[in-house]
Amino acid sequence: MRLRRLGIDTYQEPVLYLHRDCPVCRSEGFEAQSRVELLLDGRSVMATLNVVTGDFLSPSDAGLSEAAWRLLGAREGEIASLRHPAPLASLSHLRAKIQGWPLTLVGVRAIIDDVAAGRYSDLQLAAFVTACAGRPLDLQETAALTRAMVDAGERIDWGRGLVMDKHCVGGLPGNRTTMIVVPIVAACGLRMPKTSSRAITSPAGTADAMETVAPVGLDVPAIRRVVERTGGCIVWGGAVRLSPADDILIRVERPLELDSQEQMVASILSKKAAAGSTHVLIDIPVGPTAKIRSASAADALAQQLESVALAMGMRLRIVRTSGLEPVGHGIGPALEARDVLAVLRNRPDAPADLAERALRLAGELLEFGGAAASGQGLQRAQHVLASGQAWAKFQEICAAQGGMREPAVAPYRHAVAAAHTGRVTAIDNRRLARFAKLAGAPLAPSAGVDLHVHLGTRVDAGQPLFTLHAESPGELAYALGYAAQQSDTVQVTADA
Repeated sequence: MRLRRLGIDTYQEPVLYLHRDCPVCRSEGFEAQSRVELLLDGRSVMATLNVVTGDFLSPSDAGLSEAAWRLLGAREGEIASLRHPAPLASLSHLRAKIQGWPLTLVGVRAIIDDVAAGRYSDLQLAAFVTACAGRPLDLQETAALTRAMVDAGERIDWGRGLVMDKHCVGGLPGNRTTMIVVPIVAACGLRMPKTSSRAITSPAGTADAMETVAPVGLDVPAIRRVVERTGGCIVWGGAVRLSPADDILIRVERPLELDSQEQMVASILSKKAAAGSTHVLIDIPVGPTAKIRSASAADALAQQLESVALAMGMRLRIVRTSGLEPVGHGIGPALEARDVLAVLRNRPDAPADLAERALRLAGELLEFGGAAASGQGLQRAQHVLASGQAWAKFQEICAAQGGMREPAVAPYRHAVAAAHTGRVTAIDNRRLARFAKLAGAPLAPSAGVDLHVHLGTRVDAGQPLFTLHAESPGELAYALGYAAQQSDTVQVTADA
């Protein structure tokens, strides 16, 4: 059939559009939501079928979504073949997991291989994500999932020497320490090629924030060039085939707002193993509205991470941090990047809590990698930041990745004020993150929340608590409407 590019954004899911009167549709028995394999010049893509009527599409044309067009590498008017895909044997392993049986190494490899190859529809992906969240994986299943996710993609071999890495478990808005830690560590002579994720259930991931400052979609050869030149990088892991199944699963986890602990462990460590990391620091924020809500939950997660990391041959260090409130002022890609730049530039208005947290983590990594003596890491990190070495290294990294730019500022803003005088006694991380997402983050990079207070701040009635940023008036109104119903998101307790 003749291919047409329809310009329809279906995010990362390849979608095929056929007319109801299409002869191929009738003869092959294709129906809406059928899985169809498209073949063109030795390339193939698995797509989900949508059936259309009217004059939107000719019965002799096959329309492709942007994701399908990109993956197939098609050109307008080319002729492609369509066929039924081969049955997925791995679905039997998925059904077994749904029914309560543990995943075997053979079974999880079969599932992940099919996921990475794009053979699973979003419905099937959602079934896998939900099954793993509803029937949590044991340690053997988690280790098997991690290995399978690594083996399904590329691996970067950096040769001899240490390769430093870090990851924050998440759930804490504004915790964008990576963009400060990498230049500090690299400026001290350690190698830190950081591949980061985009947001899953949060308003911004490190890759989203970094992308407002510099390109992040580098391939492996480009990553190597940047690291060889500067000692570090901050790039999107999804642009390379490092644990590719993870990015596909994240696409489904995001709308479901599911991020089970075992899948999180596999996601984190598969990316680290594939990136060639030897020494990994894990930041676990703990707080009642963070992702990890209690010390006991943090202990359980730390034990899982350490056990799987040991099985993968990685050295791991865990750091527990406070998750009681957001870090910095900004929540959303551009707003978080603005805070990072303020810290790196040593501006007087830079958020002190973001700087302190980043310096602590950088100090731990310097000691972990032998670039500072035990107990001296923090002091060295502070010197590198205060002297301007970290800022110079960050600019060097951005230039090597394709050039630095300033984060955009949203055109629509509205402040939400305190109803009465008092002191801030509690801040709900999850609700603030929700406000930022309703305002458009992370897809609208400059959207989000600018937080003006922290725990203990004394405010007067009418004083702004936070400002919503949006790229359209509709998104601003949507976020404001929800925020108005959640008036206790920032709790202000009147003075006794």
